[in-house]
Amino acid sequence: MHIAVAGNIGSGKTTLTGLLARHYGWQPKFEDVDDNPYLSDFYKDMTRWSFNVQIYFLNKRFAGIVEIQRSGGVIIQDRTIYEDARIFAPNLHAMGLMTIRDFENYSSLFDLMISLVRPPDVLIYLRSSVPTLVYQIQKRGRDYESGIRLDYLARLNELYEAWIATYNGRKLIVDVDTVKFSESPEDLSLVIDRVDAQLHGLF
Repeated sequence: MHIAVAGNIGSGKTTLTGLLARHYGWQPKFEDVDDNPYLSDFYKDMTRWSFNVQIYFLNKRFAGIVEIQRSGGVIIQDRTIYEDARIFAPNLHAMGLMTIRDFENYSSLFDLMISLVRPPDVLIYLRSSVPTLVYQIQKRGRDYESGIRLDYLARLNELYEAWIATYNGRKLIVDVDTVKFSESPEDLSLVIDRVDAQLHGLF
């Protein structure tokens, strides 16, 4: 079984992935952000490195899905392949940071890849306002994220909302502004109760 956690930068995907993995005994699959050789350069010069960083993420995400679907257990994944193609790449293109040639090349490759794999059994979407995202980004203190612009996060949020509204699979939306699962055991229990409801009938 494949459970996936989606959400903007700083929304708490990695934290919730770890908490749910421990609670249910699932195998977590975390995003290897710190190992991305393009990310630091990308935040310094988005136009030059946008295509490179997106292709790197797409490659890693596709390999991760193939691994998940070959396994026999329950795996919870930190970020999905859809977010790269439906949020990050379109945003870079709309902002003039990715050329039409690169965007069309990337989109064609994504369409091919996604035709070969199944969607997650349950998608958990973490909805968060920009102030909450900024707070959590600053709290974790990654140097390469220090220059992320507020308008960049806001535009990503708009794309996330448009995408989740049209996502047809089984999904659970968690409002991170009000449900502080990383700080409150009661809020985490609330999320777990809602996950249980989504899982009903899948096992």
